[in-house]
Amino acid sequence: MTATTAPLPPNTTTAPHERRSARLVTEVLAPANLVIGVLLIIGWHSTNSPQGIGWGLLAGAFCGGLPITYIVYGVRRGRWTDKHLKIRSQRWVPLFVTLGSVLVGTGLLLALDAPREVFALVLAMIAGLLLTMAVTVWWKVSVHTAVASGVAVVLTVAYGWWAALFFLGVAAVGWSRVSLRDHTTAQVIVGAILGGTAAAVVFAGLR
Repeated sequence: MTATTAPLPPNTTTAPHERRSARLVTEVLAPANLVIGVLLIIGWHSTNSPQGIGWGLLAGAFCGGLPITYIVYGVRRGRWTDKHLKIRSQRWVPLFVTLGSVLVGTGLLLALDAPREVFALVLAMIAGLLLTMAVTVWWKVSVHTAVASGVAVVLTVAYGWWAALFFLGVAAVGWSRVSLRDHTTAQVIVGAILGGTAAAVVFAGLR
């Protein structure tokens, strides 16, 4: 296994409308968007008041906002090729920066006595991130499906089995990543397993 995993060659046989749809799903359901969104939802759920949204915004700034801002800045500076970090060797600095940002946010939430559910969700994100980083040592696992699966599990735990419908979104994300040839089927499946497992064990256990 080489240190750099190059992106798969473009699939020229895929219809233009399918590529556009896959790109739309990839962008709309990108990890940063899902992280911020689920933190707002769980923030509200934790207090059933606008105050909970404030907690979600605070956590979202450190878990999603600051990391994606750093990544986009790096892309514009030419440090990596794209904001989805298709090349595996380019993932390490952004992943460590993300981990650092999340840890700072965690400390702030702890110091300010954030709602237990919000704190549990951030800890689940840390667990998922660490698992992803461990696999990234030797393989390019899908962060998109890891985050999407974790979000689906968290919402199911918080709101009940009807929220399992969000797993359709996980399938859509997986399809988009394979359709765009950014990942293989195995990479999106393993990503979904890692993210879902971290959420099921940590969030469900600590909330």
